[in-house]
Amino acid sequence: MKIKILVVDDEENIRLLYKEELTDAGYEVDTARDAMDADKKIPLFRPDLITLDIKMPGMDGLEYLRKFREKDKTTPVVLCTAYADYKRDFQVWASDAYWVKSSNIEQLKTTIKEVLDKARKPKEGKAQG
Repeated sequence: MKIKILVVDDEENIRLLYKEELTDAGYEVDTARDAMDADKKIPLFRPDLITLDIKMPGMDGLEYLRKFREKDKTTPVVLCTAYADYKRDFQVWASDAYWVKSSNIEQLKTTIKEVLDKARKPKEGKAQG
């Protein structure tokens, strides 16, 4: 069974690029154009990971992440943005990774793989007590 990734981005060319690249990497990929679209698709598609753009019209990615985390604390979320200054915003801490958009999609693929590997690892080192 393929790992499912939902790409949420308001820019169509980004959605198409990520979908093509991640599909070629062996993932099953669906896309959403904004937070409302993502809200409709998540229960049906049931992604294993979400890439989420920060700057979107309507509800931005940070606001949507906060809303999403109220319902789902386990599905990994990779925030994607063209603006590095968001990294200082404490709200990004609710995500599993932060990626500054670039033409290097390989770096995004590596980040996704690392996040998925970490999410699949059993919880180790928990204190017994």
